[in-house]
Amino acid sequence: QVQLVQSGGGLVQAGGSLRLSCAASGSIFSISTMAWYRQAPEKERELVARISSRGVTYYTDSVKGRFTISRDNAKKTLYLQMNSLKPEDTAMYYCALKPDWASQYNYWGQGTQVTVSS
Repeated sequence: QVQLVQSGGGLVQAGGSLRLSCAASGSIFSISTMAWYRQAPEKERELVARISSRGVTYYTDSVKGRFTISRDNAKKTLYLQMNSLKPEDTAMYYCALKPDWASQYNYWGQGTQVTVSS
C-alpha cells in the first residue's frame, strides 16, 4: 500500500519562496508519475506540475519559470520549489501518485495549505 505524507507550506509574503515535500511509502515510487495539484476556495482542482518516472516535467502556464518540480527516487520523495509566490498561488496543495501502468492518480497526499499575502 502506498501512503503519501506531505510537509512544508505555510504563510509567506508575495515574492517569497516555499518548498513542499511529499514522502512516499511502498515500492512503486520510482515507477510512477508524480504530480502536484492545488485547489483554491470555490475553484476547481488544477494540475500545477508533474514529473514522469523518467524525469520529464510539465508545468501549468501560470507557474512556469517560478515553480520547480523534482523527485529523489532514493528517498522516495517529491518536491515542489515555489519561488516568486503570488497571492493567486494561495490554495491547498496536494501531491499525487500514478503508477506507470495506471490511467489515473491512485494515491493522494493529505494536503498542505499555502497562503501568500499581498
